[in-house]
Amino acid sequence: MNKTTFVKKLFFVLCFFVLILNQNLKAQIVIGAPNIGFSQACANASFNSYNVTFVFSPEAGLSPTNQFHIELSDADGSFANPTVVYTSSPGAVTTSPATLNFVLPTDTAGESYRLRIKSTAPAATSSGSPSFAAYYKIQDSPFTINNLISTASYCAGGSYLLTIDNPGTGMNDSPLNYPSLTFNWYRETGPTTSVFVAEGESLSVSTPGTYFVETNYGTCTSDSFSNRVTVTESTSGTTSAIVSSLGNPFCPSGGPTTLTTTAGNSYQWFLNGEAINGATNQSLDTVLSGTYTVSIDLGSCNTTASIDLVSQGFESSINVEEINTMEPGETLYVEVTTTAINPEFQWYFNNVLIPGAIDNTYDATEYGTYKVVISQTTGCLVSYDILFEIEEPVDPFPSVADIPNVISPNGDGINDTWIIPNIYVSGTNTEVLIMDAYGKTVLNTTNYLNNWPENEIQFSSVNPVFYYVITTTDNKTKKGSITIIK
Repeated sequence: MNKTTFVKKLFFVLCFFVLILNQNLKAQIVIGAPNIGFSQACANASFNSYNVTFVFSPEAGLSPTNQFHIELSDADGSFANPTVVYTSSPGAVTTSPATLNFVLPTDTAGESYRLRIKSTAPAATSSGSPSFAAYYKIQDSPFTINNLISTASYCAGGSYLLTIDNPGTGMNDSPLNYPSLTFNWYRETGPTTSVFVAEGESLSVSTPGTYFVETNYGTCTSDSFSNRVTVTESTSGTTSAIVSSLGNPFCPSGGPTTLTTTAGNSYQWFLNGEAINGATNQSLDTVLSGTYTVSIDLGSCNTTASIDLVSQGFESSINVEEINTMEPGETLYVEVTTTAINPEFQWYFNNVLIPGAIDNTYDATEYGTYKVVISQTTGCLVSYDILFEIEEPVDPFPSVADIPNVISPNGDGINDTWIIPNIYVSGTNTEVLIMDAYGKTVLNTTNYLNNWPENEIQFSSVNPVFYYVITTTDNKTKKGSITIIK
């Protein structure tokens, strides 16, 4: 073989190897460890969006069909069975550095997650990111324990079981509806401090203290926590607590307040020392102020609880009587005094609103029924009514010509007393004598006020008969009988 031919063949072989080497270089890339830019990921239904940034080289090494994956490790940081949390579209990412966005799966819960990046064409995998805490807070609102009753008690040597309510009352979002969740119980050690006690859906308490439970979201802050319950140890004769649902003092415009005491086997409620009939449950609804006590059977011991319940109402008074008399043409001045805050007044006559009557005073000129409504417009919004009547005065000495022989003292205001002519009544010095059928004197006066009988006369089927003798100052007499009918 001549020298020229050999050189040509050698050059051809070298070019072939350079071409192959160049193609191999284009078929490989290196991906740097992802930069996550956060120390923990605390997601919930309203926020679940996180960015990760990474570099790769060479950019020319990517195939037009390449896709990048973001993989999430397990809670211990292992990629043995990773979860793909993001996949880019084919050929969408072509420049370095690149930033991708991902969301956490709803079952994420742990303190040592990591991320890594993988490519598909060519296949390459980055190293893992630094560890970070990650939780998806599937339940992130306050919930109730112990039926929202803030006190509990157990007999000495026993215990009390605190449980998460499911479903609970009202709008309670019980975390027990989410099977993946776990819970941590705590006991308060100060106004802002507490110690971990145990895990679980319930807690058996044998040490007095104030307890609460939180959904276990690790180092992520959360609103998924319970109300506090103060648990006490009781012996027979000791006292427990009563809680008012509307507070104490309470505002009666909010409806009845519910008084609740610690859980027991049986109960009896008292108001101002008197047993309340039928009040034998753990709770009692009331709108009345006063001292409430309850006797509680805890099983091996008994305890009592007490509360001085106060209403946030107000006091009002009026300067007239419940029933008033007024001569025709006169005016009755009425004034209301009240402790209500920023009070408003509305006056009614015979249940009809009186236009323009909005002051605490009113000049009443007509006979009938009046009402004033006093409303407190600041703080506890409460209204109270005061009623009074104005009647035409009764003439005790009406003008009659004849002496009646029948009366009906039944309280109907008609013919209730024995009314005689004015020439025989008080001021005339006329003697009026009334005797029963047996001759016994029942009235003897020289100052008769047309008011006999003053007391009720009892009789069954026979209408009793009385006899009268009227003697004037000039010794003229009138005699007759009086029959009493119903």
